[in-house]
Amino acid sequence: MKKIKIGIIGSAGYTGGELIRLLINHPAAQIEFAHSQSQAGKFVYEVHADLLGDTDLKFSAETSDDIDVLFLCVGHGNARNYLEANPVAEQVRIIDLSQDFRNEPDLELKDARRHFVYGLPELNREAIKTAKNVANPGCFATGIQLALLPLASAGLLNTEVHLTATTGSTGAGQSPSPTTHFSWRNSNLSVYKPFAHQHLKEITRSLNQLQPGFPAGLNLIPYRGDFSRGIIVSGYLQCDLEEAEAKALYETYYQSHPFTHISPVNINLKQIVNTNKCLLYLEKHDGKLMIISITDNLLKGASGQAVQNMNLMFGLEEEAGLRLKPVAF
Repeated sequence: MKKIKIGIIGSAGYTGGELIRLLINHPAAQIEFAHSQSQAGKFVYEVHADLLGDTDLKFSAETSDDIDVLFLCVGHGNARNYLEANPVAEQVRIIDLSQDFRNEPDLELKDARRHFVYGLPELNREAIKTAKNVANPGCFATGIQLALLPLASAGLLNTEVHLTATTGSTGAGQSPSPTTHFSWRNSNLSVYKPFAHQHLKEITRSLNQLQPGFPAGLNLIPYRGDFSRGIIVSGYLQCDLEEAEAKALYETYYQSHPFTHISPVNINLKQIVNTNKCLLYLEKHDGKLMIISITDNLLKGASGQAVQNMNLMFGLEEEAGLRLKPVAF
């Protein structure tokens, strides 16, 4: 099998580390460079300590155009800046894990133009297959969209949607801050960015793609959880469907998508940690449909979905390198 040559920018952070873990075990992947200015020259396992014995790859300060795909695992705003300052050969495909191209998908460069397809396979699988560049969805956005896409596809988002979502500390990135410090976060819970989270824009954009003129509001209350990884979303809205009808709608919508599944019983985060899966659970209460969605913020919410998009872009099996077992205990 011909290997896909891969470059990674920003490989020392959480998403970069997860990407390396996936790609060194991917049957069709070959990492040509893992770029990091701050860690250049060090073995990857000196930063991502669990990779000791798995790879002798070193972080590099240099890059190359002798690759097939470039992953951008940099902070928000830095992906656009990187591409403007560092021309990338036209034949190199790009998968961006920041939010830079999710809502404004076109980048005009000095000598080229790059258009980014929004990379949620359960929404845009066919467009991803032919895309030159992909904007990977946000972690909250992924879980919330997967909870609502079947309803939008049936034109049933006609009332306000009320959502709460709790994320693990890795969702805040690797750089320390007052709200990621262990002694603050441990045994603690807090709300941040109520009704104003940055992912609401891309969620609304996707829902309008399936239900044009989507009129209802999304009321999101995000929480910081006292655990490391995973996102649990619970939402509800008025819905005329019976519970069985709603489950049938979701089963039909996701029947061809290998990573999103409808559970017949209530769900918990440990079922999806360390996997690229999204699990959904539905219940009907007094005219309200409740939807629970769980994902791993570093995998289906970031690096796992990025590899899923790479598989689609290069004509590979969608699940390649992503058959990961959850951590049960």
